[in-house]
Amino acid sequence: MEFLHLVEDRYSVRSFSDHPVEQEKIDQILKVGQFAPTAVNYQPQKIYVLKSKEALQKIRSLTRFVYDAPVVLMLCADQTKVWKSPVEKGYDTGEMDVSIVCTYMMLEAWELGIGSVWVRGFDSRQVKELFDLPENIKPICLLPIGYPGKEAAPYTPWHDTFRPLKEIVKEL
Repeated sequence: MEFLHLVEDRYSVRSFSDHPVEQEKIDQILKVGQFAPTAVNYQPQKIYVLKSKEALQKIRSLTRFVYDAPVVLMLCADQTKVWKSPVEKGYDTGEMDVSIVCTYMMLEAWELGIGSVWVRGFDSRQVKELFDLPENIKPICLLPIGYPGKEAAPYTPWHDTFRPLKEIVKEL
């Protein structure tokens, strides 16, 4: 698929079919996340694949925003691997790097016919506690994935509405 068409076509899927996602497709999505650019190529992402009944029940107990997806990718930043700015005290690129990884995986999923929705509607402290994550692992976002259900459609009527470039771009 041509890249521009892919990003124009993609939408956040909030209704998933019960068709399981094939392991080879999950592996391909994860491989694309491995190749995503990160600051200094430190690759601070730590990705947990939630697909067991127990893991899915846990995450569903913390947020309704996983929409009964058959697989949820829990993307975290390993704080021991993030790039830390020598210029701005306290700034690191963990959240940014993981967001880039998530975007790459989201687009690869769509290319494979698999829907997804980027989710941040959870309390990271609760996720950390419930999944017994190590101290250095910081939950950043969730990416529920699965085949779109029959009711799947863009969530808002303004899905295809964009501000003009002249409003969002300024040349200096």
